[in-house]
Amino acid sequence: YVIWFASLIISLTDWNIAGKPNYIGIENYKTMFTNDPLFYKSLTVTMYYTLVSVPIILIAAFLVALLLNQKVKGLAIFRTIFYIPSIVPVIASSVLWLWLFNPDFGLLNSILTSFGLKKMQWIFSETQVIPSLVLMNVWGMGNTMVIFLAGLQGIPEYLYEAVEIDGGNSWHKFWHVTIPIMTPIIFFNFLMLIIDNLQVFSKAYVMTEGGPSNASLFYVFYLFRTAFTHSELGYSCALAWILFAIILVVTIIIFKTSNKWVYYEGED
Repeated sequence: YVIWFASLIISLTDWNIAGKPNYIGIENYKTMFTNDPLFYKSLTVTMYYTLVSVPIILIAAFLVALLLNQKVKGLAIFRTIFYIPSIVPVIASSVLWLWLFNPDFGLLNSILTSFGLKKMQWIFSETQVIPSLVLMNVWGMGNTMVIFLAGLQGIPEYLYEAVEIDGGNSWHKFWHVTIPIMTPIIFFNFLMLIIDNLQVFSKAYVMTEGGPSNASLFYVFYLFRTAFTHSELGYSCALAWILFAIILVVTIIIFKTSNKWVYYEGED
């Protein structure tokens, strides 16, 4: 709480590393909303990335968890394969994806050309950089997948048997048993992914440095650059508080609307 209070006070000053902090009230916030195009750019880029990435990861992780919940031979190996990317260090995975995304000799373009398709610029293109980073993000969906898998293994078998007795098929089992019981898990993963993606930083820092032409200027990377490159600590604290407010509002909205689609056992 002390750190929070200190950052709030700093956000009301013009403090930089070289000078003495001077109280300027809400001028940082005024500048942010009225005279800072990079603020809106970084916010737009982050929202775009989040809105694209979160649904894809949720769906992909859920489908993979369904597959890994089947009783097949070598299941432990498949589960390990899908989980390993999520524990690879960020720098190591970034170096790997830099090679994959290389427009000249990267593996992805080699695959495209082998099918007679045109090469793509991937993270070196303003229009392709965010979809490319989303693809990289989906690759590391292991944690979300494992949580889904744990939820699937907790579904009582007798519920599926009841559907069979009533003449239901696999679709009925999925729609009327699996989905309702998994909604609390979906809700948790959805919320965590939203919060995590709104704070994305490492991909821009390691791979793109916000480029090309600020097309991957994520909000937290812009905050970091403001604080540690331009030494504008007061302004960066103001940026941090706006991000906190955005995440808080989004979280409240998600919680307030969850009662319309999240099922808890024992509820009416």
